[in-house]
Order: sequence, then C-alpha cells, then structure tokens
Amino acid sequence: MKSTLIDAIARDNADRIAHLKEQFEIPTGKIYLDGNSLGPVSISAKKAALDVVEQQWGNDLISSWNKHSWIDLPITTGEKIAKLVGAAPGQIICCDSISINLFKILHSALQLNPNRQIILSQDDNFPTDLYVTEGLQQILGIQQCELVSVADTDIENQLTVQVAVLLLTHVNFRNGKTHDIEKITRAAHAKGIIVVWDLAHSVGVLPLSLDDWNVDFAVGCGYKYLNGGPGAPAFIYAADRHQNSFQQPLQGWMGHMAPFDFSKHYCAGQGMTQFLSGTPPVISMSVLNASLDVFDHVSITEIRHKAIALMSFFQELKQASSELNELQLISPENANERGSQLAYSHPDAHGICQNLIDNNVIADFRMPDVLRLGFSPLFLSFQDIHTAITELNLIMTSKSYLAVQFTAKQKVT
Repeated sequence: MKSTLIDAIARDNADRIAHLKEQFEIPTGKIYLDGNSLGPVSISAKKAALDVVEQQWGNDLISSWNKHSWIDLPITTGEKIAKLVGAAPGQIICCDSISINLFKILHSALQLNPNRQIILSQDDNFPTDLYVTEGLQQILGIQQCELVSVADTDIENQLTVQVAVLLLTHVNFRNGKTHDIEKITRAAHAKGIIVVWDLAHSVGVLPLSLDDWNVDFAVGCGYKYLNGGPGAPAFIYAADRHQNSFQQPLQGWMGHMAPFDFSKHYCAGQGMTQFLSGTPPVISMSVLNASLDVFDHVSITEIRHKAIALMSFFQELKQASSELNELQLISPENANERGSQLAYSHPDAHGICQNLIDNNVIADFRMPDVLRLGFSPLFLSFQDIHTAITELNLIMTSKSYLAVQFTAKQKVT
C-alpha cells in the first residue's frame, strides 16, 4: 500500500482544516474512529475542566454562580450550538440528557395537537427515543399518547391527520442513513403534525438549517461530534413560534421565572428557560462550552466536505483489497444519503471490532452484527484512514479476530 500512503500524505497536505487536529489530545499511536459515540478531549476542554475545578470552584466557591456566570451556562452554551444547527438566538438551551429532554418535548408537543394522540416513529429509531415514548404512553394512557412505529420506507405514507407528533432521528445510529429533514417536515406539516428531530448523530458534522426548514422541536447530545465529554449535557431546540403554547412537565426550580424568589407555587420562565428543571451540571457544561470553541475556526460545510472525502478514501482502499470483501456495507453507497459514518455487517463484527481496538484502531460494535466507523473531520487525517485500513486488512487476512479474547462481550460494546 505504499502508493496509497503517498496519496494519503498528499491529501493531508492539501487539507485546509488539517491543523485543527492540533487542538485535540489523541493518544499517540491510536486511530480514533469512534467520535460518533464519544468525541475525544480537546485542549480547550481540558483547560476548562481544570479552571472550573481549581479556580472557579476551588477558589471562588459559590460566588462563581455570578462571578463566572455559571447560572447562564445553559443559555450561553445553547447559543453556541445554535450557530451549528441554523437556529436564531433564543431557541436552544443546554440541559439534561436527550432522554429527559425528549420526555419534556414530546409531552409539550402533544399539547399543541390536543385532539390527536399518535406519536409516529420508525422501527429502527434509536431505542431511547422509543423507550421514552413508551413511558409517556404509560403515564398519559393510550387515549392521550399512542406510539406507532413503522419501517423507515413507510413513514411518509403514514402521515395522516390522526398523527399528533412525528419523532425521527436524522441519522440512523446503526447504518448512518439520513432522512431529508426539510422534505419530511414539510410533508408532516401539511397534515398538521408537529415534528421532533433527534440530531444526536448530526450536530457538528452535517449542515443543518432548523429555522429555514421550519422545524418544530429538536434534541441533540453534546458528547459525540461536539466532543463535550462522557455524559455531556444535551440540548433542546424549540421554534420561537411554539414557546408560549405549552407547559413542559418537569417543573423544577431552575425553570421558574424567578428561581431565587423561592416562591411556593410554580410560574414557568419565559422562552427556553422554561425547559430547565434542576441545577445545571456546571463542570460538565463548562467542558462542553469550551469544546465548542473549535467550531469558531471552521464551517460545517468544510467539515462535511472533509468527512465525505475521508469516507470515500476509506471505501476506495477497502474495495482495492479482496480480503475485506466479507465486510458488507449497510450504509448508503451515496455519501449524500448518510451521516459521518460507515457501517459494515459481518457475523464476527464484535470480534473484529475488539481486535481493531487491540491494534489501536478504535471503532465500535452495534448489535447484532455491525462494525461501525465514525469519521470526525476535526481530528482525523487521511493517513489515519490508511493506517486503519492496513490494520483491518491484517486482521481479516489472519482471522485473528476469532481468538477467545476478542469474542467475550463486556458491559459496554
């Protein structure tokens, strides 16, 4: 593969955003193809973590709520994310997890369609989206909330006047297949349906225009392509036109219009602050807030362009090696129809993944037989892709993935 290595070096030399890799601390010798599951630590995020613990919390103590604007972190961090998803100010707030935020959003969205009860989703949606909807159905009763899931190819045919809310994930977590947000949202609105989008595998790598696409609600997480750290807070997008039309169910003191008045009865805050419930997780949100600074130096269009180039290079190298024919692509062939990942099926996908990790190429496995590779353009190079393919080729040729140590499954796969 000497000629392809030369090609990889040439592509890296021509890469206009290659320098951004210097802002991350990737362990020496590791190729990280799992940024779609957990982004790596950036230098700015690490500095922020040390500062908030040692200086802000350690030295300034409780005064930091005002002195270092801890109280405003959900808003300031949300506004940074707003720039990445095409949202005008005042429509995104950072808080809680996707699961909790989905509960708030779905309950609120149902209030906008009080004479309908069906929440339509797809069979292969990310499980937590379906679990939360099932839980809401149990709480409200099937007369007020009924989950109906269908195949992704049947979604548009099921958009009827009986549907209250359409809940979809933009990028399928297994195969990377994308939905056309603008087209589907328009079709749903034509039937009077409120649309909720899960952007977990989209934000930070795909161009998004939530305002222009007339999206109603959206959620997303901070620990994948935004590199905010394990368990980083998620976010909520609520279009300005809806913000005074519902009451979210998890009424906590931070969502009160005057939380430090400590009044006996709840009165919801204005705008996006109404989605707050408990005290913000200051340390993790400060890390996420700092990690977002890298996006000040690059456009999402540039990120997407490089992601497609990285995936195309991987595919070129794979197709040139007959030893890799056993790995069957389940992601769309057309790069414009998938997110920033490639997924392959193989009966021994788990063992292959673990063998790759043992060889310092970090990928991940998804049930039942999927090897999933994430392409995060901020820190990946074309030489990384060449190395990853070289290691994968060695593993598949030798079948070393069949060794006992690679077949045992741990709690986290």
